[in-house]
Amino acid sequence: MTDAEVVITPVSGKADFNAFVDLAWRLNEGDPSWVPPIRSEVVELLTPGRNPFHEHAEMQLFLGRRGERVVGRISAHIDRMALAQPAEQGMGPGTGNWGLLEAEDEDTAKGLIAAAEDWLRHKGMHRVLAPISLSIWEEPGLLVKGHDQSPTVMMGHDNPSYQGWIENAGYSKAKSLKTWELDITHEFPPLIQRIIQSGERNPRINVRQVRLKDFENEAQTIIAILNDAWSNNWGFVPFTDAEIAYAGKKLKTLIREDLNMIAELDGKPVAFMMTLPDANEPIKAIKGRLLPFGWIKMLLWLRNPQVRTMRVPLMGVLKEYQNSRLASQLAFMMIEFIRRKAVSRYGASRGEIGWILEDNQGMNAIAEAIDSSVNRDYWIYEKAL
Repeated sequence: MTDAEVVITPVSGKADFNAFVDLAWRLNEGDPSWVPPIRSEVVELLTPGRNPFHEHAEMQLFLGRRGERVVGRISAHIDRMALAQPAEQGMGPGTGNWGLLEAEDEDTAKGLIAAAEDWLRHKGMHRVLAPISLSIWEEPGLLVKGHDQSPTVMMGHDNPSYQGWIENAGYSKAKSLKTWELDITHEFPPLIQRIIQSGERNPRINVRQVRLKDFENEAQTIIAILNDAWSNNWGFVPFTDAEIAYAGKKLKTLIREDLNMIAELDGKPVAFMMTLPDANEPIKAIKGRLLPFGWIKMLLWLRNPQVRTMRVPLMGVLKEYQNSRLASQLAFMMIEFIRRKAVSRYGASRGEIGWILEDNQGMNAIAEAIDSSVNRDYWIYEKAL
């Protein structure tokens, strides 16, 4: 590092945009736990007209330079859907966000964060929740525990130094998001097995696989449950119809019928569980580059994904059944049915559940009951502007 001043400028033009995207590779390539993203997906994430998040959000990207050298980046953004949520649920009026922070040193990080704060302040924001990249449904929070292992699909990974740099910039923890890991090669404890067996004997309960032939309707069913189940959760922002279609299109190649379940009570869908084979395993092997030959390896993997880890990124039970014995019974049944397939068909030996809010007592209790342990912790920070 030199003593040259860090100059922060808004991203302007294609060269700046490419520098913003590509900086992550240079700063993280020496970290053995880092999984490089697919570059084209990063470009899509940041491009209005391609990612429907931008239909209800405003964003500004910034670069930090010392002379001609790019030494950092950050995004600042305001999500109008988040502004419309009740303030007591974490988002709400006047709350903006920044994310996608990468920096060579603390001075650079400090300058980037200050630039993002100034932009948000000039847009009328009086509070920041960060890092969130870009929405709460993508990669929220800063990794503060678990730097020694690679993240699973759709989870972030950060330089351990960032925690101190962010806290030194005046931020305090607003919420912790935890992931839980477990060995799925063994059956669950006897009590959990009895709960599952009781559910299997109950004629009112039907736990079924999603139907890919009817994927659009199945996606609508899942999102309807999700929007109801999560509506009172801290940080919740509902999906728009465009985002539902977009997410369905992006995830369809990873969705396997036998790894995703919908639970019905008297024929009515009341709960779901989504499970994804950890695509980060092959992505790490190709270093996030589809060209020139990475796409062939990914295509072959997608045809028959054999993985070590399965991730459960989303689960929901309709609010009217939450905090009931039925809710936990349906969760245990879906987890067990997926566990069996994950091991026998896909060769998986490890599961990861999350993220789960630190104060989501029901889901944390379910994770503990099946002998899971917290393997990673992500913090979302807040600061008044």
